[in-house]
Amino acid sequence: MTLSAVVFDFDYTLTVPDRPRQDVLDDATAAVGAPDLSREEYLEAHSRHLDSPDRTPIFADILPEDSDTDPEELAEAYREKVADSLVAVEGVAGLLADLREEYALGLLTNGPTDAQMSKLDRFDWVDNFEAVVVTGDLDAGKPDERAFEAVLSDLGVAPENAVYIGDDVEADVKGARNAGMYAIQVLFEGGPDAHADADAHVERDALATELPEILTRL
Repeated sequence: MTLSAVVFDFDYTLTVPDRPRQDVLDDATAAVGAPDLSREEYLEAHSRHLDSPDRTPIFADILPEDSDTDPEELAEAYREKVADSLVAVEGVAGLLADLREEYALGLLTNGPTDAQMSKLDRFDWVDNFEAVVVTGDLDAGKPDERAFEAVLSDLGVAPENAVYIGDDVEADVKGARNAGMYAIQVLFEGGPDAHADADAHVERDALATELPEILTRL
């Protein structure tokens, strides 16, 4: 096998929030005077709207029926709070700059288009990616094979020549494997356990130092 492309997940793989996402959600609801919402109910609604251009349908789903909060206003507040909370995993900028010398680089991220793009716009190293695919622009999100096919098509690479790197077992590891790609699972405290379906595993804190060697072994 000749590995010619490396495709990354974004959230919790290349970036992390500087505080718990529940706190970020609380900041957003407080900013617009919305009722308290739980991270769990948000994630459930998020999974139903992976192909949405923004988060408005998500909040329309979970706001109480008697709430006078505008879902679009809350979506905008949360978009800003999430983007402001993100920090890059240590060494990511240098890692991507080095990898692009040898591989075609892609990014495939689940979520509403405007929300994900507002995050990506915060980091100059995103320019290292030859293809950036946000599932809000597609008919389906990860783990659907069509999401992986979209980024591979943009890169012009066959699945057997590409590896996907992400933390989520269902969306990233199993999704990539079902699409015919190799999969490397990113591990971190509080994240999913190492899964046998992954071809390799790497600690998130060691991503920049250990990933290049792992890629040579695939």
